[in-house]
Amino acid sequence: MTTQVEKEHYNFEKYGHVGRWVSYHHQLKEVLLCNPSSILEIGVGDKVFGSYIKNNTTISYTSFDTAEDLHPDIVGDITKPLPFGDTTFDVVCAFEVLEHIPFEQVEGAIREMVRVSKKGIVVSVPHFSHPLKFLLKIPLVKEIAVAFRIPHPKEHTFNGEHYWELGKKGYSVERLLTLLKKYGAIKKHFVPFGYQYHHFFVLEKK
Repeated sequence: MTTQVEKEHYNFEKYGHVGRWVSYHHQLKEVLLCNPSSILEIGVGDKVFGSYIKNNTTISYTSFDTAEDLHPDIVGDITKPLPFGDTTFDVVCAFEVLEHIPFEQVEGAIREMVRVSKKGIVVSVPHFSHPLKFLLKIPLVKEIAVAFRIPHPKEHTFNGEHYWELGKKGYSVERLLTLLKKYGAIKKHFVPFGYQYHHFFVLEKK
């Protein structure tokens, strides 16, 4: 697997939009809800997740990435066997990573992530659609937030980064769920109201 983007890709003006920070919140929330004592993160991105874990918790954190210029703890390829023993980490996570490899290789990556985990994995991937969102806030009344997704099953074209995205032709949520269920129980999956482009999946190991 070759590096697809340079380090400059993660600069704030280009990468750090509000929706991305909504996604960071859910990344941290879902992993911390697993109560891990150790975490392996596949794909470090701009290191927001890892920096929070390292600086604000006592959880042991290890990073793994194909990009040497991002200085992960371990440089490696998610499409190959991970260089760790079985159940090395409590939780393994990969946020906006799996779409960077052909879908035919995703099952192998998930199998390896589950193998080196004790409790399970947390992943997020892009979900293409046209969302409609309604937010109502009245004083003294609980906020009401509702989102609807209008399907638009267009063909996906490789753009140098994403080989596939949920919501496009041939890449349904059900297809990914079926694959994930081979390796554990789906505790939850959802699209955050504040950022409708990312779809989260939390898998508990069998």
